[in-house]
Amino acid sequence: MTSAQVDRDHPDDGAAGGPTGANAPEEEYERGLGSRQVQMIAIGGAIGVGLFMGAGANIAKAGPSIILMYALAGVVIFFIMRALGELLLYRPVSGSFAEYAREFLGPFFGFATGWTYWLMWVVTGMAELTAAAIYIHFWFPSIPQWVSALVFLVVLFGVNLISVKIFGEVEFWFSMIKVTAIIGMIVIGLGVLTLGFSEAGDTASASNLWAHEGVFPNGIGSSLMTLQGVMFAYLAVELVGVTAGESENPEKTLPKAINTLPWRIIVFYVGALSVILAVVKWTEFSAGESPFVHAFEKMGIPLAAGIVNFVVLTAALSSCNSGMYSTGRMLRNLAANNEAPKAFSRLNSRRTPAVGISVSVALMGIGVILNYIVPEKAFGYVTSVATAAGIWTWMMILISHIRYRRGAEAGVLPPSSFPAPGGALFSWVAVCFLGFVTVLIALDEDARVSLYVGAVWAVVLGAGWQYLKRAGSPTAGGPETEYAATAEQR
Repeated sequence: MTSAQVDRDHPDDGAAGGPTGANAPEEEYERGLGSRQVQMIAIGGAIGVGLFMGAGANIAKAGPSIILMYALAGVVIFFIMRALGELLLYRPVSGSFAEYAREFLGPFFGFATGWTYWLMWVVTGMAELTAAAIYIHFWFPSIPQWVSALVFLVVLFGVNLISVKIFGEVEFWFSMIKVTAIIGMIVIGLGVLTLGFSEAGDTASASNLWAHEGVFPNGIGSSLMTLQGVMFAYLAVELVGVTAGESENPEKTLPKAINTLPWRIIVFYVGALSVILAVVKWTEFSAGESPFVHAFEKMGIPLAAGIVNFVVLTAALSSCNSGMYSTGRMLRNLAANNEAPKAFSRLNSRRTPAVGISVSVALMGIGVILNYIVPEKAFGYVTSVATAAGIWTWMMILISHIRYRRGAEAGVLPPSSFPAPGGALFSWVAVCFLGFVTVLIALDEDARVSLYVGAVWAVVLGAGWQYLKRAGSPTAGGPETEYAATAEQR
């Protein structure tokens, strides 16, 4: 029997103790996320500002081939999510990424993954708050941006403190708005293409997908360079794993949420972009504008800019809301493993990690302060840092899955009820793809800053780990991995 199995049979209080202490904190959470909320959180995680706003710059670089880039990245994301799904049904825990890295790769990797995922959401929250304030400025230019950002910060903070049910309900409706908007855009675009109405006239045609200098108008290399931006659009799709400890029926809801990912990618990314680029030729799009706003204006749809601005505002608030949720859970998981201050392990009377959320929100508040001084390029720097942190998280999921499959096939670990197709093969494919994207980031002058930040962050994590070891943390000084222990027994 593995220590993970022992923990399931004899959970401790999760607020203190050694390396296995984090296996139980989800027992204290309120399992308040129903099936429809988990499903919509999963759907909403695949639709964000990366699609509504970031696609404009990617289209300008790649032309119609951007559709292929989103499809290619979507396939890899599905491999990642199926790997995560197998791990989640092997052992559903809140803070899953850090827990699996800790179990299969060692305590340092659990420590690094938890803090890196936390960092990803903090910096993303800063960017989304700033973006939301800019969107409000579209309607109310007299309101200072920092005021709007502060109001959103306080409201979403309150939502996350009240209860997980309120968080789930708010996120459900945020996602519902995004989904409805995308479907509406696709239906209207198809109507323009088939019925010919709107001011787009004869210029709207499926031939726009290949007629203007081909599918790869700027060359395959230029198209591949967009993959880093494309991957940013998929950040948060893994959030469904963080909900595992608070889902009412994880064995049923999590596989369903993951298995519906392919059609979400087909509809919301491949489908939506195909329709947009058929209605308006790719040469008319540019960075700094939403391709959806531009397409609706081209079609002569009344109030198009206002409608899409509202949807993009919703996407930004949804991302910030999810960030507050996940950072609190990650900090609690780290505290339960003696890798963060003990105060982060406390739950309030409504069984939410209030201290961890509060600290994260306070740091996100830096985005409010910086509203006056953050230039447009800095926003891109923040998103590239978030992408690099996301790639690390996905890598840890994949490598943990590969190690788990090795143990499960050897009979050392119990099988999961949701095995990934192809075993570890597709996880290896995804690892190679993410390595390729990292090389592309290094080649991009603007995105390269994320690797510099990553190097500094690695130094900070290394110093923090050495401090834990000197302080006598049972985690930092404990056994290398549960997986290694079972391997020795074998």
